[in-house]
Amino acid sequence: MKWFPIKILCILPAFLSPAVHVCAGDTIPAPAVQTRRWDKRVHLKYKRWERLKPTQASLQYAGGMGMFAIGAGWDYGKRCQWETDFLWGFLPKKYAGEKTRLTFTVKQNYIPWSISFDPRWTLEPFYCGLYVTTITGDEFWKREPGKYPNKYYNFSTKLRPYIFIGQRFGFNPSHNLLRNISAYYEVSTCELYLVSKATNRTLRMKDILRFSFGIKVHLFRD
Repeated sequence: MKWFPIKILCILPAFLSPAVHVCAGDTIPAPAVQTRRWDKRVHLKYKRWERLKPTQASLQYAGGMGMFAIGAGWDYGKRCQWETDFLWGFLPKKYAGEKTRLTFTVKQNYIPWSISFDPRWTLEPFYCGLYVTTITGDEFWKREPGKYPNKYYNFSTKLRPYIFIGQRFGFNPSHNLLRNISAYYEVSTCELYLVSKATNRTLRMKDILRFSFGIKVHLFRD
């Protein structure tokens, strides 16, 4: 059994090799990790408290978040396939009644694919997710007020959950700060619209679907 330590010493470098770690610039053997030649997303990691630094900013029009919403967030995952955003929006009194309303939204995206045409242009042909929006104002409530009969309103007027799908087209500029600038659109609906569609067959799809458009900027990490 004298050959056993020698065998271990021969195998150990394979586990300690940099090729085992999934990092930018690594060479991954085909049997270990299945690479995607058309997906050039790279996840650059923060350390310790630097993880709190936002990695992206976005501006969105419509979508149940008000007329415009602006926010910041983080991307993460081996291929940056997950994104979490916090957005603040406003709804002018023209559409909100007596005064302008503010909104707050928490949004979660999942981007399974990203296609790189060349070093500059990228396409995310499909992504999906969900978000929850709340609006300011005493006339909106989380629980049904006592003045209404029991279960007269089955939905909260303060919180609104949405689901959505979308597409995004991006550009990678030659800049030390900007990683990617992309334009996107999304098609969304909420639980109130879905229940209304299920109980009212006269409603058409265009009555329950909402379109939104936006711009997202991904930042480099040190």
